Amino acid sequence: MFRIDYVGSSPYITCNPSLYHHRLGPKDRFLILSSDGLYQYFTNEEAVAEVEMFIASFPEGDPAQHLVEEVLFRAAKKAGMDFHELLEIPQGDRRRYHDDVSVIVISLEGRIWRYCV
Repeated sequence: MFRIDYVGSSPYITCNPSLYHHRLGPKDRFLILSSDGLYQYFTNEEAVAEVEMFIASFPEGDPAQHLVEEVLFRAAKKAGMDFHELLEIPQGDRRRYHDDVSVIVISLEGRIWRYCV
């Protein structure tokens, strides 16, 4: 069974952000803002590809919620359990299996989706 050995102690968040600059181009359609919990299971490129696929397949869906749910599916699989088994673990105890995850996807055409767990 997979577990994150380091549980840590509060505060879990620091005031030192990671900042990147990117000049927008004609192909840029959205911006993903997230906590580091997303990147335990996705590279930047994988997160972008996942959102592109989701928006193409489900234009009225919520890509932020989709990314968070996909992190939970991957965390459950890594721990050798079912997605629903992971969800049944109390929120505080789940820290042993995955980090907190917050995701905001901002469409550069005016829509915003946000989801966290």
